[in-house]
Amino acid sequence: MKLPSFTRYDWLLQLTALPVYIIIYNWLIIGDNYWQSWATFGMATGLAVVVSLSNWYTISFINLEVRSRYVTLQHYTKRAVPGFIMASVSSCLHYSLLFLLYQWVNLPGFEPDPFRLGLVLLISVIAVAIITAIYEGIHNFEYWRHSRRKADQLTKAQLQVQLDMLRQQVNPHFLFNSLNSLISLIDEDPRQAGAFAEELSSVYRYLLRSNEAPLVPLTNELEFIQSYYHLLKTRHGKSLTLVTLIPPSAENRQIPPLTLQLLIENAVKHNIVLPDQPLTISLIADEQRLVVSNNLQRKSSPVLSNGVGLSNILSKYQILGQPVPTVEDDGQEFRVTIPLV
Repeated sequence: MKLPSFTRYDWLLQLTALPVYIIIYNWLIIGDNYWQSWATFGMATGLAVVVSLSNWYTISFINLEVRSRYVTLQHYTKRAVPGFIMASVSSCLHYSLLFLLYQWVNLPGFEPDPFRLGLVLLISVIAVAIITAIYEGIHNFEYWRHSRRKADQLTKAQLQVQLDMLRQQVNPHFLFNSLNSLISLIDEDPRQAGAFAEELSSVYRYLLRSNEAPLVPLTNELEFIQSYYHLLKTRHGKSLTLVTLIPPSAENRQIPPLTLQLLIENAVKHNIVLPDQPLTISLIADEQRLVVSNNLQRKSSPVLSNGVGLSNILSKYQILGQPVPTVEDDGQEFRVTIPLV
């Protein structure tokens, strides 16, 4: 059983409300005799403190359980009504017990009066209603503040993703390498240079249109990856291999644009790609997920990164409210599992 965890609001209510309750309830149960004897005042106050604290902890536990099941603002009635009923029952039982304790200990000056007990129970129910309203107001305010903070964080993440996508669209490093490869091909193999230029055009056309929609069909992303892979293959030759195993049933599923390109780019950027140390990148999917993996052969010197990569992809899925991708590194293989929307 989880004990109630008091917030600063709980402590504030306890310090201000409980002393008032104890004094008023004792005066209503005992009458003016409550003030006329130190023995009566001390015993009654001590017993009332114990019973009131027990009641407060019980109500706090009830509220904790109810709120853990019904959190959102839409669950207001499901949270408030059962909480109010159970807290009222707890208060009535505790103060009925207090009334019986005064009889049992023969409290000096105490004369049992059912009317006084009924009045105390009525006031207890009213007090519970007021406190329930206060707690609901505090809960709703905290929920609103948390939602506002989360919305602000997602807005910032979305802006960062858009900025990263713009950076990716005009990646000067990639363009520089591609143009160098094209220049060398013009003299060596003009026909291949023409094919390379067409693929480069397709790649940049897709890059420039990538921010038009938050999701794209997987088949579109795969077509783009083939053009992108053609450019990489021209530079690295047999040192780089892309294996694609995508069932037709998964091709109509969707992913954020440039997801595959970012993962392939990271794999090439952070690993050695040489004829005697070839890099193999695999794209394997089913109807629910796509796994992008590559053999690990990290470069000895750290690679300068502009921060566009996994964090970008994770932010996109977070903004879309989808399960985030998982990353695994067993020392031999690096895998990223991407949910298909």
